[in-house]
Parts: sequence; C-alpha cells; structure tokens
Amino acid sequence: MNRIDKKFKELKKQGKKAFIVFITAGYPDLNVTKKLIFEFARLGVDIIELGVPFSDPLADGPIIQEASEYSLKKKTNLTGIMNLVKEARKETDIPICLMTYYNPVFCFGEDKFIKEASACGVDAVIIPDLTPEEGRQFIKDANKIGLRVVCFLSPTSALKRIKFVSKIASGFIYYVSLTGVTGARSALPQDIKKNIKLIKAHTNKPVCVGFGVSTNSQVKELQSIADGVIVGSAIVKKIKDNIGKADLVKKVGNFVRELMNTNYPNHRVNHRVNYRVGAGLPAQKRGSDS
Repeated sequence: MNRIDKKFKELKKQGKKAFIVFITAGYPDLNVTKKLIFEFARLGVDIIELGVPFSDPLADGPIIQEASEYSLKKKTNLTGIMNLVKEARKETDIPICLMTYYNPVFCFGEDKFIKEASACGVDAVIIPDLTPEEGRQFIKDANKIGLRVVCFLSPTSALKRIKFVSKIASGFIYYVSLTGVTGARSALPQDIKKNIKLIKAHTNKPVCVGFGVSTNSQVKELQSIADGVIVGSAIVKKIKDNIGKADLVKKVGNFVRELMNTNYPNHRVNHRVNYRVGAGLPAQKRGSDS
C-alpha cells in the first residue's frame, strides 16, 4: 500500500488528523534538507512535502520564492532531489510528496519522472499548474505504479469542479484556504469551514488544508474540520532565520514541535528512523546542521 494511503488509514483509525510539513528542497542545501527529513520523522510529522525549486513559482509567496531562488543557485535539480529521497529511504519510511511545477517535469520527461520518482521512494506528486483535465494521462500513468497525484480545490471551486476533482485526485485533496499565494496569515478565512464541509460531502478522500497556516492555534482549528493541515512558509521562514547556524535543524524542529503540541500532547514518533543510541543524526553521518 502507498505510504500516504496507509498513513491516512492509520490516522483515521486513531481518530487523528495529519500534520504535513512543506520545505524547499536544497534550502539551504540538500544535506540540511536530509537532516530536516530525519528530524521531522523523529518528531512524528505525518507527511513531508519537498518543494522542487523553480524560477517562476506562480503559487508561492515571497518566502518560498526566495527559498527557491537560493536553492537554484546551489544547482538543486530533480535528479539531486530524487537521489536525496532515495538516500533518506534507507533511514525512514515517512511519506514524502514532491511539490513541483510542470516545467521541470516536462523537461525531465513525464514517463521518466513518474518511474524514477516512484523508484526512489516518492509517494505522491503535487503539480499546481497541471490541471486535472490536462493531466489525465499523467495521473493515470502515475496511479498505475502507485504514485499518487494530489489535486487542488479552492474557495472559488464550483460544485461541478469539486465533484470532478474528488473523482480524479489520489492521495489527498489539497484545499487552498485562500485566493492568493502561499504565506503566513494572521487569521483564517471565514468561509473555510463551510467550504471544507461541502467538499467532504462529495468525497471519501482526505481533504487537507494549506496556504496561510502559521500558528498552532490555526493548526488546531483546521484539524477540527479537515483531515490534515499543511504548514510551509512559516517553516521555510524559520529555516531562513537560522541559515549558517550550527543548530538550524534543532531550531526548526523546535518550531515544528510548537506547531504540533496543541494537537498532539502525547505525540510519539511514528516513523522508522535508524538512530545510534545518543546520536542526534542517523548512524551513517553526523556533523553540524548547516
């Protein structure tokens, strides 16, 4: 069973909701990204989204745009990210999504991308600028080999659109909480509860909310109405604030723990991570966090 499908099945059985973390791969470098994956798995994060840096990230706000530009200057690419996931799979089974724009996939080759992403241990892909209508064959080919394709709904999605996306999406449905780009917001939209209720009335697939989430109170509120919540920009901002510091991974991990604490007061590690006794990093490599 796909790791994401398995995760949501486990969470439903336990009466819990998913906490999903987004970070830009290669920000500040791929080695730190790998350490962050292990830290998130250790903390009990349910799913990780690795953002593939792109020069024109149309759905992203300033924080993630800046992270993408920084990562691209480090020559981060799809091959390097897939190799990173392959290496991480030796240490952890945490579900991993790649969030990428279509251009890198097109340049890589759709068939090659699907096969290599699945082979290296990626569980799902999220492509904001590939509409389900245009991506029918891609979605079909990905699902054939167990790679899930997450699709989007938004506050402006009509009922016809909700029914269509609910039918074609796999893994989970990504509900964009607001009409705008990614980035922390001080308050959640007032219509969010009504919109999620409408979507859930037409699908049995998990519905997870992202865009604008930055505090543990917002996480708690959203987890009371949706199947999961996605936090990205606030975490990427925490990475930015600690670039060059030896305790970057620890500081980011502490922030993620704060986001989770309200909802998981007794949360325990639920992903395999191979650690040496007393070690802060997986057994094969230790060192500073940046």
